[in-house]
Amino acid sequence: MKQPDYIFETSWEVCNRVGGIYAVLSTRAASMQAEHPDKVFFFGPDFGEHSDIYFTEDKSLLKGWKAPHPVRVGRWKVPGEPIAILLKYDSLWPKKDEIYGWAWDKFQVQSHAAYGDYDESCLFGYAAGMVMESLYKRLKVKGESLEVCMHANEWQTAFSIFYLEDHCPKIATLFTTHATGIGRSIAGNGKPLYDYFEGYNGDQMAAELNMVSKHSVEKQAAHYADCFTTVSDITARECKQLLDKPVDVVTPNGFEPTYVPKAKEFDARRKEAREALRKVAGEQLGGVVPENALFVCISGRQEWKNKGIDVFASALDKLAQKIYHSGQLEREVVAFVMIPYLDRAPARKGKVSAVFVPYYLDGHDPLFGKTYYDLLIGMDVTVFPSYYEPWGYTPLESCAFHVPTITTSLAGFGAWAAKQKDQYGVIVIERNDSNFEQVATQIADDLLRFDRLSKEDKARARKEAAAVAKKADWKHFFKYYHQAYEIAITNSQKRNKK
Repeated sequence: MKQPDYIFETSWEVCNRVGGIYAVLSTRAASMQAEHPDKVFFFGPDFGEHSDIYFTEDKSLLKGWKAPHPVRVGRWKVPGEPIAILLKYDSLWPKKDEIYGWAWDKFQVQSHAAYGDYDESCLFGYAAGMVMESLYKRLKVKGESLEVCMHANEWQTAFSIFYLEDHCPKIATLFTTHATGIGRSIAGNGKPLYDYFEGYNGDQMAAELNMVSKHSVEKQAAHYADCFTTVSDITARECKQLLDKPVDVVTPNGFEPTYVPKAKEFDARRKEAREALRKVAGEQLGGVVPENALFVCISGRQEWKNKGIDVFASALDKLAQKIYHSGQLEREVVAFVMIPYLDRAPARKGKVSAVFVPYYLDGHDPLFGKTYYDLLIGMDVTVFPSYYEPWGYTPLESCAFHVPTITTSLAGFGAWAAKQKDQYGVIVIERNDSNFEQVATQIADDLLRFDRLSKEDKARARKEAAAVAKKADWKHFFKYYHQAYEIAITNSQKRNKK
C-alpha cells in the first residue's frame, strides 16, 4: 500500500475551535502521530492570543526554515501533540484580485460573487499552499523520492489545493467536504432537501441561494484534488448530485478515547459535572434543582432547523404537556441547550426546565468555566434530532462519555449506529421532510421512557452507548485514510506523468 512520508493537513479549525471539524482533527491527531511520529504537520491561521489557548510555540522545531509568510511552529495541545504551523496571510490582501484571476484561468473558480468570509478563507488557503511548498523543499533531500500528501478540509482551505497543483505538483492532494455548502443551504433555507433530492442541480441552486463563489471553490476542489472524500454515505450522495463528483472514499469520523476518564476517575468526574450543572441550573432558574434531576442536553452550531433545535424545543413542550396531563414523570427534567450565541432566557414549566448556555465551552466561559467534555460526562441523556447532519460528532461524543443519545436517520452517525448491534444506548429516530411532529412526539416519549428505566437498564444503556463509541474509535476508522492516501498518491503520480 502506498503511504506518504509526510502528511500536511490544513483547516480553518487547526488550533481554532469553531465547530465539529475541530473535534474531528484534534481527536484524529493521536492516531496520525502514532503511525507517522512528527511526520504530520497541521497548518492553521494564526490568531495570536486566541490561538495560544490551543497552541504552544516551540522554536526548536524546523529551526532555520524561512517560510514565505510569518509563521509560528509549535505543538497543538491535543492528544498526540502534533506539530502545528500557524501562519499570517495579511500580505496577500493587495494581491487578492490577481489571485482570483489566476484561480479562474487555471481552475475555473468563480470568485466574482464573493462575500462574507470568502476572501479571508481563500487567501489563507493560498498562503497555506505557499508555506507548504516551502516546507516541502525544506524537507526534501536532493535526489530523494519524497511522497507528501496534503489534506485540505472544507472549501475554506481549497485554494491550497489549487496553489500546490500549479506550483508544487509533486505533492498529492486530498480534499474533504464535511458538508456540501449547497446541501446545508438548501436545508437551512427551509427547502425540502430529501423529497426532491434528485431534482436539485448544484450550480442552479448556488445561483438561487447566493452561494456561487463558495459552491464554485468547493466543486472545483472536489474535481481537481487527487482524492476526494466525505464523512458519510449520506453526504457522498450529496456530493455526486450537487458537486457532480462521486467521492473516492468515505472517511467516517472516529473518536479518540484518551479524552474519556478511566474507570477510577470517571465516577468522580461525573459527580463533579453534575454538581456544576445543578448549581448553574439553580442559579439560572431561580430555585433549587433536585439532586436526582434528569439532565438532558443538546449542543452544536446555531442552526435552528438543520441541527434539530426546533424539534428539541417542540419535544420539551410536548413532554411538559404529557407530564401536566398525566403526572407520570418521577424526576424533574433540566434541559441544557449548549448552543453558542443562542442566548435566551431560562424557562421552567410543571417539571421541565430549559437552561441556555450561549458559549463555546472551552473552559473560559463565564457561566461554568469548564470544557464541554467536563460537563457532558454529567448528563443522563442527550438529544440530537438533526435534519441535516453529514456525520454527527455530538452523539458520538455523548456515547464516548457513556451518555445514551437520541439522534436521527438523517445524521451520518445515526445511519451508521443503526447498523450496529449495541443499540440500547443509541436511539435512532426515522426522520424525513414531513414528520416533524412525529419526531418531536417520539423524543418526548423516549425521555419519559428513559426516566422510567430501572437502575439496571439505565446502566445497560450507558454501557451500550460506550460500546458503540468503541466501534467508532479512530483505530478502527483510520484505515479509510490509508485508502485515501493511497488513492491520492496514485492519482498524483498519474497526473505528473501527463
